[in-house]
Amino acid sequence: MDSLVDWIEVHIDSPKDSIAIGLNAHKLLKLSKTSKNEDILARSYRFLAAYHKEHAQLDSSEYYLNTAKTIYINQEDNLELAKTYIELKQLFIIRADYNNAKKFIYKALGLYEESKNDKGIALCYAHIGDLLYYENNYHEAVIYCDKAIAIQKRINAQEDLALSYRFKANSQLFSGVDLENALESINQSIEIYRSLGEEGIPLMASINWRGNIYKYMGLYEEAIADYQTNFDNSVQMGLERYLIPSLGNIGHVYLMQGKYEQALPYNLKAIDLIKKTGRTRNLWENYMHVSSIYESLGDYKMALHYHQLYAEEHEAFKDNIILALESEAQSKYEVGQKNATIYFQDEKISQQQRTKVLYLLLTGLLALIIFGLFHNYRKRKKRNEQLELLNDKLDSKNKQNELLLKEIHHRVKNNLELVKSLISLQSAQLEDSESKDVMIASQNRVQSMGIIHQKLYQGENLGSVDMKDYFLNLSDGILDTFNAEDKVKVVCAMERLELDVDTAVPIGLIVNELLTNALKYAFPNKGEGKIEISLTKSSAEILILKVTDNGIGKSNSTSSTGTGFGSQLIKLLTQQLNGEMHEKHEDGTSILFQFNTKSAA
Repeated sequence: MDSLVDWIEVHIDSPKDSIAIGLNAHKLLKLSKTSKNEDILARSYRFLAAYHKEHAQLDSSEYYLNTAKTIYINQEDNLELAKTYIELKQLFIIRADYNNAKKFIYKALGLYEESKNDKGIALCYAHIGDLLYYENNYHEAVIYCDKAIAIQKRINAQEDLALSYRFKANSQLFSGVDLENALESINQSIEIYRSLGEEGIPLMASINWRGNIYKYMGLYEEAIADYQTNFDNSVQMGLERYLIPSLGNIGHVYLMQGKYEQALPYNLKAIDLIKKTGRTRNLWENYMHVSSIYESLGDYKMALHYHQLYAEEHEAFKDNIILALESEAQSKYEVGQKNATIYFQDEKISQQQRTKVLYLLLTGLLALIIFGLFHNYRKRKKRNEQLELLNDKLDSKNKQNELLLKEIHHRVKNNLELVKSLISLQSAQLEDSESKDVMIASQNRVQSMGIIHQKLYQGENLGSVDMKDYFLNLSDGILDTFNAEDKVKVVCAMERLELDVDTAVPIGLIVNELLTNALKYAFPNKGEGKIEISLTKSSAEILILKVTDNGIGKSNSTSSTGTGFGSQLIKLLTQQLNGEMHEKHEDGTSILFQFNTKSAA
């Protein structure tokens, strides 16, 4: 376990080792459970949280961090608990949820202050400065960063010092201080990282911010050179999410230079990646740039569309800041909440006035075009007002339905968990092994359906399930049931694919049965093996599911002690999806399904 911990800590920030990090983290989780080592178990959960955060599975990352947090609270291990709070702060920053981010950083600070841990206190000061930057409170942010830097210089915490200089430069850029001071701070950060041999994300973040400073100094070529350096490194390292700042900032530089047609594709690509990865904190800024570009190109319709998106996203951004300022943790350390709230409310009013001006401009342009059709215009206007009122009612109803649907999925998942627990209690009273196997199989079937409803209410899309993430969770649960995590490896050789719940449930039950059969019969005497799952969409109507193992295969001498219910269930579910099943037993077992989902619907 110590060797695995050492290896993961060395490679955790290396994208090329991503798959190995995930596999070793799961292996470490299994070993720590077997040895009942709570310290290593909590570390395993934090490693898995970092892995899932890197792959934009933010819900899974939050789940693992909260699980580790619970262990540390029970152990009263305040030092590791404080580190976990900081990791939660970083996760909520990515989601632009500044209220929760502030809550966790102040919890960490309280723990470090109780233990008089100067290194931790300084690091929390730096992160508070980072949060104040997102609240546009640049002067206070610089003060907190300077407090952190003073402590870190005294105790020679070089890596933390580089981070504090970067956070300080962030706020110096917009605080009205001479830009040369901001450039000096960010160059100090870069020099420290390079002296430590750092070549990954921390250094790239500082180089990105130096590009921002160059940009506002009017040194456009130097700015684009820094952004392009990060873009090239991100592509080389496979860091898709870190392409976002490079693309957005290159587009902004071209916008500032008046090169609107060159700027547009960069900012549109940045918006696509932000939506794909769920890292929404800079979404409003890219919407704003795209709106300005379309306005400068004379496309007022698209300019208005993106301005509306910007206004909605920026309003949500400011609401998060106001919530953060009103939190209990903030009231402990800050004053002037009322003034800050009024400031952002005034900003909202100003934003609404600017939106109204843009509406008037577009209305005037349309009035010139349709002046000769005035009477028809009045009729159309009345009809549009009625449609707008109807749309508002429909939007309100849709939001209510969405909340209701989430609650339904949550309750269904909880009820399935209850059913699973009842089956488990019943099976514990059985002495007959065959009966117990039947009960365990029933538990797994209930679990497979419960995971789907959990994914539905946790995800952003209430009508579909990411099947790759679902298969990973399902296989973890089944391997745990058979205590086979360290013997059998389950691989999902597929891209992300979302399916509706009516299709996902029967496919999940089929995969559950196949995994169960493979674990029971393919690897006798608890032998080692590999199971591979793939699900692809060959056209708009055909799904291809393939489950293979490298077990002993099937022969005339192979005997099954099961009831045959699983095989019957697979056939019925295959018919339900209008599918066909084909089996091969060469070098193991390979089962292929083809489902015509359109006909099944």
